[in-house]
Amino acid sequence: MARRDPHMTSRGPAAPALKGGGWHRLGNALKTTVLLAGLTALVLVIGQRLGGAQGLAMAGLFAVVMNFGSYWFSDRIALAIHGAQPLAYEQAPWLHEMVERLAARAGMPKPKVYLLPTAQPNAFATGRNPSHAAVAVTAGIVDILDRRELEGVLAHELGHVRNRDTLIGTVAATLAGIISYAAQMLFWFGGSMLSRGDDREDGLAGALSNLGLLLVAPIAATLLQLAVSRSREYGADATGAELCGDPEALASALLKMERSAEAIPYDRAPATSHLFIVNPLHRGGVMSLFSTHPPIPERVRRLREMSARMGQGARGRSGWEYAY
Repeated sequence: MARRDPHMTSRGPAAPALKGGGWHRLGNALKTTVLLAGLTALVLVIGQRLGGAQGLAMAGLFAVVMNFGSYWFSDRIALAIHGAQPLAYEQAPWLHEMVERLAARAGMPKPKVYLLPTAQPNAFATGRNPSHAAVAVTAGIVDILDRRELEGVLAHELGHVRNRDTLIGTVAATLAGIISYAAQMLFWFGGSMLSRGDDREDGLAGALSNLGLLLVAPIAATLLQLAVSRSREYGADATGAELCGDPEALASALLKMERSAEAIPYDRAPATSHLFIVNPLHRGGVMSLFSTHPPIPERVRRLREMSARMGQGARGRSGWEYAY
């Protein structure tokens, strides 16, 4: 099959590349800095509690190494964790062309395309910047979504790449995981510290302090991660809707994928669940308070308001036919 012009779509010539977004990316950079500073500080505090001055030094070195590794190898780490495999152009030329058109619209290089071997319809993007990005879709996504809806999903993921969200997500997951693990170490191997006294503090005060840290550290790490994850989903929804020009398509896709997540849970690597467009670890009730994703009904409401402002609500709901 001959390759299409990446600047052509089934609706005619593609619109010019998106402009602007500088303030959004600047805000994202600030969030990343604050997140890294906060989580790294928690790592250092836990390290000091675990081993005093020596533990503090080791924790500092560990935080530097993990930050460096997360920045340079975030895409490889996330893809390897989920067993993602490169999707050859010959396997799905229409999908590659869809990604290529959206990337051209966003004014960035075409990301690599990967396939996850799971039946749950979902997708995520990773990579430290638009020049080193990848988009991964699950095997089940083409069974649930039509191509109009899938374009909305891919536009959302490219929105993450364009907004520099992918780096934030991976670093947040890595450091939050480190803090939770360190807190567990404090619980299982820090028994002697919970009962000892020294020149700095008496035994009871030290015990209470360490127990407080044990409880607060993972909660603080999770809250920081949730704050970044939830806000970035709204931003990627808006950017993705602008990229594909069809907010209703993304809204429809979100509703379908949420229902499928309930029927086909995907619990591989829970620490990376916030990378996906829809939470693969769907939980109801109280657990929804700790979800890394904002509520789907609120995301759909915002997208449909955007669709109404664009004057495309009726056309979006009736659907477009694609000539692939």
